[in-house]
Amino acid sequence: MPFAGKSVLITGGTGSFGNAMTSILLAEHQPRRVIIYSRDEFKQYEMRQRFPDHRLRFFIGDVRDGERLRRACHGVEVVVHAAAMKQVPAAEYNPFECIKTNVLGAQNVIDAALSTEVERVVALSTDKAATPINLYGATKLCSDKLFIAGNAYSGSGGPRLAVVRYGNVVGSRGSVVPLFLKLRESGAIPITDPRMTRFWITLEQGVRFVVDCLRRMHGGELFVPKIPSTDILTLAEAVAPACRRDTIGIRPGEKLHELMIGEDDARLTRDMGTYYVVQPAFPWWRDSNLTEGEPVPESFTYRSDTNPQRLGVEQVRELLAGLGYL
Repeated sequence: MPFAGKSVLITGGTGSFGNAMTSILLAEHQPRRVIIYSRDEFKQYEMRQRFPDHRLRFFIGDVRDGERLRRACHGVEVVVHAAAMKQVPAAEYNPFECIKTNVLGAQNVIDAALSTEVERVVALSTDKAATPINLYGATKLCSDKLFIAGNAYSGSGGPRLAVVRYGNVVGSRGSVVPLFLKLRESGAIPITDPRMTRFWITLEQGVRFVVDCLRRMHGGELFVPKIPSTDILTLAEAVAPACRRDTIGIRPGEKLHELMIGEDDARLTRDMGTYYVVQPAFPWWRDSNLTEGEPVPESFTYRSDTNPQRLGVEQVRELLAGLGYL
């Protein structure tokens, strides 16, 4: 699907993902409009200063407000749903608010797309939605299911909906890289568990993967990119080799290793070369069933600790240097 001449709406568009996607869309894809839908007027003001482009539009609104979303979706062909409550502790302490945003907000986005002329919708997911152990992950799993099953509501002429799932974004808000950089001057950095591993993807890689998925989607897929992983000790050695490492224990709601495709999804998963697709287990999918790629083994899982793509110390340093952290 070419984006030239299309109108694209990004929910939660003032976040790091929305800023990066806006930059790539405006510079490379000639959209008719890029609409930023978010709650924070100051962040919208800052974004307007960063992108003085006549194709950019701003809507103040919350994904909890279905009527406002429908208004924002008029004349829109593509929706990227990036709005969410994402902080695990905040979700645990404010569970009703998390459900209103991540679950009911997802339903509102789907309803708005069904009620207007939207052609394609991609929702951003997280590794925490695979066999979730915290409320944030559970709400994102609900969101994923809503978007995938939403294709049954849209029928043959309605919007196509899909999900993109990837792991830890390097340097994202609240992530470990900025924390290590901040604390290394003290001579000591905290290590939750020396066995811990995480997938790694840059913000630009995440945005470009979403753009590619919007082009190739049929509707109903859950896309997972093949990305490298590393362990916490390798990261510590790359960022702060001279620092003492204090083991503080794993935090509530946190996993030792990231999981993006569980064993129960293996029978529905196809290896597409540079990414995986988890197909929905619904009769309506049969008309669009993928013939490309290869089925994965029956007991397959995609985990950060068994991932064959592993980053060493020098590779982590090169990556962080390229992003301006080192």
